[in-house]
Amino acid sequence: MDSDSDYLKINKASWNSKTDTHMESEFYNMKGFLDGETSLKNIELNLLGDINGLRILHLQCHFGQDTLSLGRLGAHVTGVDLSDKAIDRARELALKTKIDANFICCDIYDLPKHLNKEFDIIYTTYGTIGWLPDLNKWGKIISRFLKPGGRLIFAEFHPVVWMYDDEFSKIAYSYFNSGPIMETETGTYAKRDANLTLKYIMWNHSIGEVITSLTQNGIEVTSLKEYDYSPYNCFKFTIESEPGKFRIKHLGNKLPMVYSIEGRKKKSVSIS
Repeated sequence: MDSDSDYLKINKASWNSKTDTHMESEFYNMKGFLDGETSLKNIELNLLGDINGLRILHLQCHFGQDTLSLGRLGAHVTGVDLSDKAIDRARELALKTKIDANFICCDIYDLPKHLNKEFDIIYTTYGTIGWLPDLNKWGKIISRFLKPGGRLIFAEFHPVVWMYDDEFSKIAYSYFNSGPIMETETGTYAKRDANLTLKYIMWNHSIGEVITSLTQNGIEVTSLKEYDYSPYNCFKFTIESEPGKFRIKHLGNKLPMVYSIEGRKKKSVSIS
């Protein structure tokens, strides 16, 4: 990888290619969503609480289902994503559902060039930070757009999950960020038999790296929870051991699969 633009170009092309497949998949249940069902899971709903009237910035929003679900709960929402196709679809969904929402297409590191507001909540969940090489820059973005006293709501797949190969049969990757991971994927997590072959570049980030990136940028971590299930059926060899709780069949509840962080921006922040 020669430059930052290389990973952005490759990953943007990947997400553009699978956006329509995702929207048409059972995984995203577009019919249910259009009929009024929320796309939000209990993990983040319990963290959010009452958000009526609050301003929420949703980082890496894909085609906007969660953003619009937040809007249905009464929040004033702004979604950001790298994929121009995903943002186009998000705007179409906002019109179709008649939910007032603002969507911005850009790399989140470039967001200060496109937005100049502060928000009550910054929301980002599931499969987001692995696309980012520098978490300190991520922490700076969160601090930049969060008002003093505002909250971060963050849920993500556990870094231990990303240590395994696709079959969950052996440790294949480092728990720590040891540089870019370049892969080629056939199909997609939302539709494994999709006629897609996509390149992508990702990074593994330990929980320590995540927390450090936040605390160094004025975000106090007020809650850290780990979960022995995924609310999404997005891995191979899963079973639904309880409604809405998916685990790897041969590993049971022995594996941390998701974690969540709630943070709060300090009233006075000094960032170098």
